[in-house]
Order: sequence, then structure tokens, then C-alpha cells
Amino acid sequence: MKQNLCNRRTFLTASTFVAASTVFLKQNEVLTAPVANEKMAMKLSFRPYELKLNHPFTLATSTRTATPGVQVEIEFDGKTGYGEAALPPYLGESAESVSAFLKRINLTAFANPFETEDILDYVDKITENNTAAKAAVDIALHDLIGKLLGVPCYRLFGLSPQRIPPTTFTISIAKPDVIRTQTKDAAQKFKMLKVKLGRDNDKEIIETIRSVTDLPLIVDVNQGWKDKRYALDNICWLKERGIIMVEQPLPKSWWEEAGWLTERSPLPIFADESLQRISDVMKIKGYFSGINIKLMKCTGMREAWKMINLARVCHLGVMLGCMTETSCAIAAAVHLSPAVDFVDLDGNLLISNDLFQGVRLENGRQLPTDLPGLGIKKIEQQT
Repeated sequence: MKQNLCNRRTFLTASTFVAASTVFLKQNEVLTAPVANEKMAMKLSFRPYELKLNHPFTLATSTRTATPGVQVEIEFDGKTGYGEAALPPYLGESAESVSAFLKRINLTAFANPFETEDILDYVDKITENNTAAKAAVDIALHDLIGKLLGVPCYRLFGLSPQRIPPTTFTISIAKPDVIRTQTKDAAQKFKMLKVKLGRDNDKEIIETIRSVTDLPLIVDVNQGWKDKRYALDNICWLKERGIIMVEQPLPKSWWEEAGWLTERSPLPIFADESLQRISDVMKIKGYFSGINIKLMKCTGMREAWKMINLARVCHLGVMLGCMTETSCAIAAAVHLSPAVDFVDLDGNLLISNDLFQGVRLENGRQLPTDLPGLGIKKIEQQT
């Protein structure tokens, strides 16, 4: 694992962000943005949509069977970019708040989608929060730019799908027989699993999973442990059972306790709830081993890319995570995933009513297509 981290960091150091308005593809091959004329204008539209989970999703603090969302489209020059706001309860956003935010956006002030920095700065400054709503616009804009240039989004960032790590698949908190069944199914498709912990049956859950598979495990405690010494004892126990990383074991505001735990932990500890946007990355250094970036929390692909590169400067590991999302938002993260160490992009695999196709699970990895933009297509028969 350390060698993989080193290789990815070396790759990131050699990479630089390529502006979307001029994308360098191969030596001596340059694509430039088409020039807009007076009749061109970006048109934004949206609609609410509820994502239905295949199974109840239980964390340390909650259980849900569905997740609200809002689907976004931006049209320009005969092309349509797709975006998505996925809204788990803890984000504090709703379909109504996202819709109200999106109604405030006026893209007619911008000549074309290639004014990415100005457009997304404008969107970000409309309100302080609404990060999922902002992510929906960001994702749709990147999809549109890729389509206008005729290249997949990963090439906008100078990345290669060959470097994508395997994704985890999440096993939520449940009764042993349910966990056993979920684990058996997942172990046939994935090379790594993610396990939700944080209640009073953590060891039972791990032992149940270990009765089925010896795959590497990541555990996500979702702030569920309320004592640093208890957390350290648990982590030492987990290491003996093949766990390779721990996410957010303590409450997000327990910075000093997190630093104490990270210093003594035999496993890397990644921040999730303690991290949201790029302004939080510098705070993480010294308290955690790495960060879990989620597009819905950080406003989308543009800021996620900046966070990845800043994390490398701070010598932090990087994970790309997700909410319960369709293949639209998952594809957006997948296009950035060659740049990170860990991938947890299974949100589209947890729902029964995906609106898109275009991300494929192959040998335990979530892979993009080579189609322009996000490489996704709408499943028209879904409602």
C-alpha cells in the first residue's frame, strides 16, 4: 500500500491542472473552445428526483431507505451537460432548498461554458452553503465542456483510467445474517470492502464479515466512538483482523483527541465529517492521516481537484467518497479517481432507480467510458 501511495503521489506531482478552455491531449495536438456567437446562451434546468435504496442504509447515527436529489441540465450549442445534487439528511439541504438556489442562477451573463472559473466563482458566492446544489452545476458544466471539446473529463485533468484504484463496497450496520449475505455477494465483485461501525456491536460485525471473506477492509465509524482510548483499543484490534484504514472514528469537533489518536494509531485515520471544503484541508494536517473528499460537500469537480493537489502538498492521503447518487455524480468522481489513493464510489450500486448508464464495474474498479464529458447516457424509460 505504501508503494501505491508513493506512486500516486509521484504521478500527482508531475501533473498540473489543465484549463478547460485549452486542453492539451497529445504532443502537438490542441483543442480550443468554440467561440460563442450572439445567439448562443447557456440554459439551466432542473427537477427533483428520489433515489430508492436497494436495502436500508444504516450508519452509527441514522437509517434511511431513500435519498432525495435534484437532477440538473445545462444546454449550450446543441449539447447538454448533466449534473446532480444528492441530499443525505446530514448535509442540511433539501430538494426545496436546492431548487430555490438554482432558481437564483443566471448564466446569461457568461459568453460560454469555458469561463469555468468565473461561472463557478459566481455560483459559489450566491450563498455561503448549498454545496450539493453548487456541485450539481459544477458537474453539469464539466460534462458540457467535455462534450463540446469531444473528450472525456479525465483528459481535462490530465489523468488516465489505468490508474484508478479498486472501489470499496459498503456493508452497512445490520443483523449478522444480513451482513453475511451482503458480504458474500460483494466479495464476488469487489477487491475491497467498507464497513460501517460505531454502535455497540462493532466486533460482532467484523467477525461476521471475517467468517465470509478475508478481503481488505476499510471501516467508517461516522463519529460513533466517544472516547479516544476506547477508539485506540478498537483500532489495534481491527488491525489484527486485516483492516487497512479507519474513517472519522471520533466526533468531528474533537480535534485534539483526533491528533492524539492519529499519533498512536497503527492504522491511517482519514477525516470525513471533519472536512468539507478546501479551506479545511490545511486544518487536517497533524490531526489526521488523510482526507475523504466528496463532491456534494466540496461543491464539485473543480474544488475536489484543488483539494487533491493541496492534500499532496500537505503529505496527506486522499480518498474519493460519495453519497447515495446516480451514475451521473458517481461518473464525475470516477473521472478524478486516478489521482487518489482510495476510492469509495459505490453510490450508484446501492440504488434501484438509476437515471444514467456509463460507469462500469470491472474487476472491482469503477471505470468511465471514453465518451465525451462524463460519458453517461440517460436511461429514458426510468421515471
